Amino acid sequence: VNVQRGLRNKCGLGWRPSIAPIGYLNVHGDPYKDDLIIADPERSQFIKKIFERSANQGQSGRTIKQWLDRIGFTTRKGKSMPLSKIYEVLNNPFYYGQFEFPVGSGTWYTGKHQPLIDKPLFDKAQEVLKVPPRGEYDSHAFPFKTIFTCGGCGGGVTAEEKYRKLKRGGYTKHVYYH
Repeated sequence: VNVQRGLRNKCGLGWRPSIAPIGYLNVHGDPYKDDLIIADPERSQFIKKIFERSANQGQSGRTIKQWLDRIGFTTRKGKSMPLSKIYEVLNNPFYYGQFEFPVGSGTWYTGKHQPLIDKPLFDKAQEVLKVPPRGEYDSHAFPFKTIFTCGGCGGGVTAEEKYRKLKRGGYTKHVYYH
């Protein structure tokens, strides 16, 4: 209880109580007087460029990863940045000055750290990252899908459509039940 109260107090002061994300460094000090999270002089400029490339040039995470590998960008541990970490960076509101603690709680705080980007750039990057939704799953009506069950295991039967190209032109549709 005391630890949780201390973490909430630190958040209330504007300091994220965990390891700073890539592009920032944690510094020991008094949370009332000192900056506890500062911009990493080696990596912060690259984090800005990641957002700019995504938002302004429409580059995907894979393209950004290829660029980072080509220029020799490394994490604090000296390793190349994995693709999942690039998407984590692009989805992290900490870079424009906001953070949620604990994650998923819905409690948001305004940080005292120096933001690397502004909110409009973050929002533009989010728009680029959006993937259009695919067609509805199970949009086809298969009449025997709900009637039959497997004789061996008792599991439900599923169905799929396959199209075959005909020699004389055109296609034929086949429905397979599994």
